[in-house]
Amino acid sequence: MPLKTLPSEEPTLNLTPMIDVILTLIIFFMVATKFSEEERSIDLKLPSAAKPGTNPAVGMTPKIVNVQADGSVYLGSQPVSLMQLSGDLTALRAKNPRLQVVVRGDQAATHGRMSEVYAAVRQAGIPELGIAVKFNDARKR
Repeated sequence: MPLKTLPSEEPTLNLTPMIDVILTLIIFFMVATKFSEEERSIDLKLPSAAKPGTNPAVGMTPKIVNVQADGSVYLGSQPVSLMQLSGDLTALRAKNPRLQVVVRGDQAATHGRMSEVYAAVRQAGIPELGIAVKFNDARKR
C-alpha cells in the first residue's frame, strides 16, 4: 500500500461570486435610494400602511400628483385644477404612451377628493397609477 508523500492541497476560497453579489447589491441600493426633488418639493403627511407592496413606477420616472389636505392639487410643484390635470396628463401621455403617475395625498385629504383625482388621471388614459403611502415600521410598536 503506497504512502502519501506529498502534503494534501489546502482548499482555496473563491471570492468572485461574493464580490459579484456585493457589487450587485451596491448598484441596487444606489438606484433604489434615488429621491426625486419633485416628490419632496411639497410637504405632505402621507397616510400609513402596514406592509410594503410593489412600486409600479420602478424603472421609469413617474409624474407626481400631490393632493394637499385642503384639496388643492399639484402636478409636480405647479397648482392645477382637475380639468387642467387631465389635460396636462393627456398631453404628456401623447409624448410618452408608457407614462406612469404617482398620486401623493395628504392623510387629511378626503376620500372624495382623492377619488376625483384618480378619475382625472384615468380620464387622461394613464395606464400606470401608483399611490404613495408611508410604511409603518412593525418593530417600533
